[in-house]
Amino acid sequence: MVNTILVPVAVAIVSVLVGGCAGYSIRKNKWETQAQNAAHDAKHILADAESKAKAVEADLASQKEAMKKAAADAKKEKILEAQEEIHHYRERVDNELNERRQEVSRQENRLLQREDAIDHKDSLLDQKDSQLTQKENQIKKLQAQVLEKENRADQLVTEREKKLYEVAELNQEDAKKIVLDKLSDQLVKERAEMIEESNQLAKAKADHFARKVIVDAIQSSAADTVSEKTVSVVNLPSDDMKGRIIGREGRNIRSFEALTGVDVIIDDTPDVVVLSGFDPIRREIAKRALERLIKDGRIHPARIEEMVDRARKEVNDDIYEAGESALMELGIHKMHPELVKILGRLKYRTSYGQNVLSHSIEVGKLTGVMAAELGLDEKIAVRAGLLHDIGKSIDHEIEGSHVEIGVELARKYHEPDLVVNAIAAHHDDVPKLSFIAELVVAADTISSARPGARSESLENYIRRLEQLETIAKGHIGVKQAYAIQAGREIRVMVEPDKISDARTTILAHDIRNQIEQDMEYPGNIKVTVIREKRAVAIAK
Repeated sequence: MVNTILVPVAVAIVSVLVGGCAGYSIRKNKWETQAQNAAHDAKHILADAESKAKAVEADLASQKEAMKKAAADAKKEKILEAQEEIHHYRERVDNELNERRQEVSRQENRLLQREDAIDHKDSLLDQKDSQLTQKENQIKKLQAQVLEKENRADQLVTEREKKLYEVAELNQEDAKKIVLDKLSDQLVKERAEMIEESNQLAKAKADHFARKVIVDAIQSSAADTVSEKTVSVVNLPSDDMKGRIIGREGRNIRSFEALTGVDVIIDDTPDVVVLSGFDPIRREIAKRALERLIKDGRIHPARIEEMVDRARKEVNDDIYEAGESALMELGIHKMHPELVKILGRLKYRTSYGQNVLSHSIEVGKLTGVMAAELGLDEKIAVRAGLLHDIGKSIDHEIEGSHVEIGVELARKYHEPDLVVNAIAAHHDDVPKLSFIAELVVAADTISSARPGARSESLENYIRRLEQLETIAKGHIGVKQAYAIQAGREIRVMVEPDKISDARTTILAHDIRNQIEQDMEYPGNIKVTVIREKRAVAIAK
């Protein structure tokens, strides 16, 4: 039993040992083969590495050569650039030196010229000194002659007195009395002349002060000129709108004319309708109503009535606002509302092309400024100037002149008595009771008579200018005459050989007198006489 067990065990052990030896020998052979292969690969790798190293060394050598060559080239370029820069620097230095030499030369020339000028001035001063010395000697001689003549005159006076005493058989006391009486008469005459001169001086100062006040007032205010017209033009989007404005059988245009009180003129003029009427307020209402009807497009009698009522209300509001604006502009705080509305109506009135409201505001400003300068009541003055033409707002609706209507309105709405008198007297219809009334007249004249304030027909304007020039040219010695400043000034050129300086004043007065006698004109016309003496010489 034991043997049967040991035998297989021994066989197994022997088999294991034999297998282990065989496996070892097989693995050993395999390892040797791998080692040989590895050695062979290592040799190849070393060979490749050596060849690559040689190639790298060759590249490095070639690169070193290239770098040396590039460094040499760069060095040459730097040397060339440095040489070129040195060359440019030398040229610049040479140019600067040349410029400095030239400047030094110019300065030397200037110094030489100055020296020459100084020498010339010294010579002139020497000449002047000699001339002054000669003049001093001449003056001394003249003084000696004058002194001698004075002594001779005293001797002659003494001799004449002696002769007078002998001839008249008067003693010294009687002679003194006669001389004193004569001196007394002469002093009375001189005193009268001095009084007259002082009066003229005072008048001149008063005139100067008045001119200053008026000029200051004028400079503080100015108004534009507008064209006076009786028609208004309404633009249409197309000519088709004319038929709609006329309406069937003319019912629309008849209704419009009846409600507004203006004439509607529709002619062949393209895209235009003309509104004609003497009342500018009615014309403004009609224009606004028609413009709204055109914009709305619905034109029939009922719509026309509605638009006319709306336009009338707007215009009335504008009139009241215009009156209030005038009061605010002049600093007037209290006035009856109805009078304010009447004042605003002046916005739509013109007089000779001048808007009456603007004219009234300007007169109020001018009157206030002049009253302030003279120490008068400025508020009353402004109020009187503003309301002086108030009657023009309704003078085409009520009988009477605008002065009478204005006085009635001022009294009706309880304006101060000074204001009422200024309104009544601004055209000299009644006596002026205050200086404010005089100022209103002056301001009204300034505002209406200044150049360009009021318009006139072209024919009258040209005729007046021609008449001015004709009057001036009609005088002896006048070479040419020009009317300028819209006919407010005439400039007269005279021949200097025929008219003297003293004669120019007489000529100006003669022309002024003839203008006053032969012409009718607003404001003032300034006459300027110019005398110029020219001497011409030509150097060849």
